[in-house]
Amino acid sequence: MRIIAGALGGRNLKTVEGPGYRPATAKVREAIFSMLSSRGVVWSGLRVLDLFAGSGGIGIEALSRGAGFAVFVEQNPKAAEIIRENLKATKLEEQALVMNCDALSALKRLEGKYRFDYIFMDPPYNQELERQALSCLKTSALIDKQSTIIIEASLETSFDYLESMGFLMEKNKQYKTNRHVFVYRGE
Repeated sequence: MRIIAGALGGRNLKTVEGPGYRPATAKVREAIFSMLSSRGVVWSGLRVLDLFAGSGGIGIEALSRGAGFAVFVEQNPKAAEIIRENLKATKLEEQALVMNCDALSALKRLEGKYRFDYIFMDPPYNQELERQALSCLKTSALIDKQSTIIIEASLETSFDYLESMGFLMEKNKQYKTNRHVFVYRGE
């Protein structure tokens, strides 16, 4: 996997191998960051949370583009170690925190310590983990009404509960096998 753009564009990253891991391809990362770019996002100094981070490609891409700080949450110890190795190889350790725990525990532990501009969430498909995370975030100080949450999910995943949780869907970009849903808190 390569970093697409920014100060580290073209650098290779290690990836997680094995069942249940779908490293975000360059095409997927480019699609996400292009959509954000079309909104006029200036990454300088922004705070990013990469939930279900895998090898950390999304968060590292944001740091390469100028984000000021990123938190990576990954439950698998081997994957968390690969994130640390990628951060060390790109000299981004000082701008990052890696949490080796489940996403819901991480959200509880981060509460009151940070506010994130962007949260990237790529949970295992069809387990309702995105719904559980959004339930934690609906009243959390980790986000405000300017924060955007970007979720990768299967096409079958229903988001019909968003409004009842106080979230609004800004974008629903569908592909052949999955989709990206952009949501924000509709205070």
